[in-house]
Amino acid sequence: MIKVLLADDHSIVRAGLRRIVEESGEMEVVAEADDGREAIAKVRRYRPDVAVVDISMPELDGLEVIDILTRDFPALPVLVLTMHKEDQYVIRALEAGAMGYLTKQSAPEQLVSAIRKVHNGTRYITEAAAESLALRLAKGRLNQSALDTLSTRELQVLRRLALGHTNREIATAYNISIKTVDTYRFRLLKKLALRNNAEISRFAIQHHLVEP
Repeated sequence: MIKVLLADDHSIVRAGLRRIVEESGEMEVVAEADDGREAIAKVRRYRPDVAVVDISMPELDGLEVIDILTRDFPALPVLVLTMHKEDQYVIRALEAGAMGYLTKQSAPEQLVSAIRKVHNGTRYITEAAAESLALRLAKGRLNQSALDTLSTRELQVLRRLALGHTNREIATAYNISIKTVDTYRFRLLKKLALRNNAEISRFAIQHHLVEP
């Protein structure tokens, strides 16, 4: 049996995913988590064979969880399962070390196959994600959007600001100084031609970086 951890902040979603996984007959859900810190703690405790992680979670988001898990548990394959179709997250999740990327819309048909593949050491991304990545490569860096110019940390700070976190809260979350957070905020405002946190929130919602 493949031991699976499910990390998603919606209990109804986790219940549906658990049913899909366990009805396969070859997998079992050994732990669930509703935020990023709990996900890491339960990986340490239950040692799953595959971690299925959402991008949008409290405490630590999916990208942060991937960073930590791939550093501390390099043999553990991480499959991202998210509502976000945007190629921004596909690229950043794979760069962070995820073995697969699946949208929740595709989960009923593809989740079991995706878990099986990443468990066997094969990367898994949906056809739509693959097409999106190919399109970005075809366009090249000259046609990158303003969002493409953000570093992963700048994107994470943007998301937290859009969710209403203070600079002090962000500094604590990333173990950095408030001055460093101010620097990240200044950079992303300049790169995105935004003026304040209200515009950051609107931008993040418009680009589906956070849920409205």
